[in-house]
Amino acid sequence: MKYISTILSVIALGLIVVLFITQKQQLQDLRNHVAGEKRDQGSGFKIAYFDMDTLEAHYDGFKDAQAVVKTQENSMNQELSSLDRTNQKKIEAWRQKGNTMTQAEGEQAQQEYQQMQQQFAGRKQELEQALYKSTEDLKTNIRKSIETFLKDYNKQKNYSYIMEYDPNSFIYTKDTVYNITPDLVAGLNTAYKKTK
Repeated sequence: MKYISTILSVIALGLIVVLFITQKQQLQDLRNHVAGEKRDQGSGFKIAYFDMDTLEAHYDGFKDAQAVVKTQENSMNQELSSLDRTNQKKIEAWRQKGNTMTQAEGEQAQQEYQQMQQQFAGRKQELEQALYKSTEDLKTNIRKSIETFLKDYNKQKNYSYIMEYDPNSFIYTKDTVYNITPDLVAGLNTAYKKTK
């Protein structure tokens, strides 16, 4: 009987040691699991950016779009200047007639002048709306090109976000390691050359 209490004490001590070791192992497993989750979260969340000013300066599609807009704007300005010169010639002819005009001729000249102003304003508005629509269509096409390229590009890179950076944006600092502008310019130019 004397040994029974000693044996039970040894067994109890053995069980305590086993429980302690098991608890220690479970605690270590839990720590490893939590640390692994933190590492996975940090490595899975990546943000890249591209510099819009650099893209505008080096993307051939953007340069061509600017040239199209400039050509349309010049054409609009030439047409409006020509129309204005024609109108100014008529006005000058009326001034030269001046006092020799009859009252009926003066009233007719006044009506013609009002029609000229309305026609000029109407044509100017038409041309400006056409230019605006053309510009917006070109912007939309460029944006779609960028989005399409970035969608394919990101299949390999796995960024969580790809942001546009321009000097007026809310981003105050940036790490150039995450600058994908050179890749974007090269990829867009390659794709653009294929469409030409």
